[in-house]
Amino acid sequence: MTPVPSSNVVAYRDDGPLSRGMGMLVAGQLPPLPPVIAGAFVTGILLLIGVAGSDGLAVFAPAVTLLLAGPGSSHPHDGRLDWLVPPILRVIEYTFVAACGFAHDVHPFLVFLLLGALAFHHYDLVYRLRQHVYPPPWLATAGLGWDGRMIVLSLFAIAGWVTAGFVLLALYLWALCGWESLTSWLAAPRSGVEATDTGTQD
Repeated sequence: MTPVPSSNVVAYRDDGPLSRGMGMLVAGQLPPLPPVIAGAFVTGILLLIGVAGSDGLAVFAPAVTLLLAGPGSSHPHDGRLDWLVPPILRVIEYTFVAACGFAHDVHPFLVFLLLGALAFHHYDLVYRLRQHVYPPPWLATAGLGWDGRMIVLSLFAIAGWVTAGFVLLALYLWALCGWESLTSWLAAPRSGVEATDTGTQD
């Protein structure tokens, strides 16, 4: 199996402005994997004790994860196991979204609508990098990143508007990521994509 280039691993993280800003403070000196594992552990414990379903500590799970995992965003992710960081972040985000939605009695359709938008965005991101059809730099900021999306849901939970938060965030992400993906793939040179496919099969 060909290892994923470290630059791609960093892009797969899908960091938002907050996480990238924290990464700039440590200038790539913090190894990314241990803090992300710690963030996943803490988030899991908080969810198990009812974080996403209470009005107390529930809304602080994203902040805890950001404080732990954010500073590692500037690291080149060139360690032997650093490729594990993006999938762990996906598990954290998806689990929090699902737990938050179901704990606050959000309709399952809305929960899966938001999870679908996230899955589409991340699937599209992976295959863009593989096919060298790179997303524009502003997309990571406009898409809020895993950190921004979790914090937005937390803010809606604080305000007591969880269902509205799921609706607005899902529609925003589907519109932003769907339209941008469609226009980018249509504008991509077809010959370049086919050449990449051929090289991958060989």
